[in-house]
Amino acid sequence: MKTIATAQLTSDLSPQAFFDRWADMATWPEWNTDTEWVRLDGPFRTGATGKLKPKGGPVTRFVVTSLVPGQEFTDVSLLLGARLTFQHLVAVDAGGSTTITVRVTLAGPLAFFWNAVLGKNIANGLSADLARLEAAARAAAVPA
Repeated sequence: MKTIATAQLTSDLSPQAFFDRWADMATWPEWNTDTEWVRLDGPFRTGATGKLKPKGGPVTRFVVTSLVPGQEFTDVSLLLGARLTFQHLVAVDAGGSTTITVRVTLAGPLAFFWNAVLGKNIANGLSADLARLEAAARAAAVPA
């Protein structure tokens, strides 16, 4: 398994604010600039499946491999010969700040190929996507 990117952000928003944005996958293109659309088959839970369309890429199946509300959300995109994993870890410190850590890994016999195709763009955009996620979570938390 190869780690291709890691990003971290500390926020005053609650963990739930981030989980609400992750659960609303139809809105992912608002904060994830590499994503054209995402569709989840059923409720947001461990074992859920769906499809996503990266900009300029093929439709890709994914599975939610772990969902622990307030702590972790991990999804795995099933690429030809590889698995692209996005692990989102959430921690709250003693002062009440929420820290989100996102780690992206590739595994499988064609991981080297997918790293060449996707790795640089994911690594270059992950921190900015996390900042846009926080902005989207903040906007959604503001009463209309």
